[in-house]
Amino acid sequence: MSDPDYIVSFPGLGIDNLNINREVFRIGSVAVYWYGLLIALAFLIGILWALHDCKKYNLKQDDILDIFLLAIPLGIVGARAYYVIFNFSYFKDDLWQIFNTRRGGLAFYGGVIGGILGVLIMTRIKKISFARLLDFFVPYLALGQGIGRWGNFFNQEAFGTNTSLPWGMYSNGTRDYLSAVNLSGVDPNQPVHPTFLYEFLANTVIFIILMNVRKRSRLKLETFSWYLVLYGLVRFFVESIRTDSLYIDGTGIRVSMLLSAVMVLAGAVYLVVIHVLNRRHQRRQEMAVLMGQAADGGKLKATAEDELDEEDERTFQEHVAARQGTSLQDTNTRPYRQEELEQALEQQPAQPLTAEPTEEDHAFTAPEPADPVETASATANQDPGLDRLREEARLAAEAALKQQAAEAASDGTEAGTDDPAPADAKPLDPQD
Repeated sequence: MSDPDYIVSFPGLGIDNLNINREVFRIGSVAVYWYGLLIALAFLIGILWALHDCKKYNLKQDDILDIFLLAIPLGIVGARAYYVIFNFSYFKDDLWQIFNTRRGGLAFYGGVIGGILGVLIMTRIKKISFARLLDFFVPYLALGQGIGRWGNFFNQEAFGTNTSLPWGMYSNGTRDYLSAVNLSGVDPNQPVHPTFLYEFLANTVIFIILMNVRKRSRLKLETFSWYLVLYGLVRFFVESIRTDSLYIDGTGIRVSMLLSAVMVLAGAVYLVVIHVLNRRHQRRQEMAVLMGQAADGGKLKATAEDELDEEDERTFQEHVAARQGTSLQDTNTRPYRQEELEQALEQQPAQPLTAEPTEEDHAFTAPEPADPVETASATANQDPGLDRLREEARLAAEAALKQQAAEAASDGTEAGTDDPAPADAKPLDPQD
């Protein structure tokens, strides 16, 4: 068995002398490294998880596979290109080393840029919403990052400055690198921050958060924006303590810190804007619904009132017909007119008078006054309209009786003057 590449210890945790090899196994003369294997494992888990979830979001499995087949190669190319661009001084004397990725040298942000480019191309081909796919894929991106960071552990790279925390890491790899770069304030013989572990834990939490955000979110690019904010914050902190950061030439600005700040700012601004706009949209919808309900309510109220009026009219007429007879049914909305009463009386046969009218014939007996208590009680339980009609009918009847009595008296007087009755004449008996 070959000697280990690194001997790693976590003194504060009581873990010493872990033998770490960069190679997993060999196929003939081709070595398979942990770094590449873990990246491939991250891609595989992401693909399988995406294929499992895509139906829930109305996406086709064939489309998901096609997108991965383009996004993965472009992501690897982007990661390597990003690393080479900001470390070109290392490759300028031997350009063939640009294609040697077995010792690492893949920058995460470059991989994200390349992967997003691949997704964009496929959305144009497949006619699928780009924003929709970003929201769908971004949780698996965070998961893949976390898994891939263990490749940094096996390569003993991407670690931080010295720390006295219990999980501080020390190895011959960290010692040799720090001695070579001779960073101010960093002791090569002391434990350092295991930044790979920080990112693994943080990305696992981010993955869980993003899965929940994606499940409940209905806003475009909300899930992706949360990724920008959350990972940007984590990476900004981690990058500030790393000892192998990439810098913009001629400046002390760390590229990843700058990009992380831009990510946080862009994601936060977008989240605020879409939530404010969404809230305004909801308020407008609520107002529209309320106004529509008010308009519909007015129409319903008017319709209901019309229906009640019609029902009341029918009920009232039926009630009058039942209590007063059908003679009032056609005239319940207007008083009797004198000419109508005269016409009605003319249609009745006149009773011949064979004797002089008595005092009873001339007299008109008014109805006895009703008990005020009973009248008030009856009025309280009746419809005012019905009482009015009854009063009109009573007055009309009284007028008709008075007129009939007056006409009868007039006829009797004329008969006595022209042809007086014999002295011994007697009034006719009504029974004769």
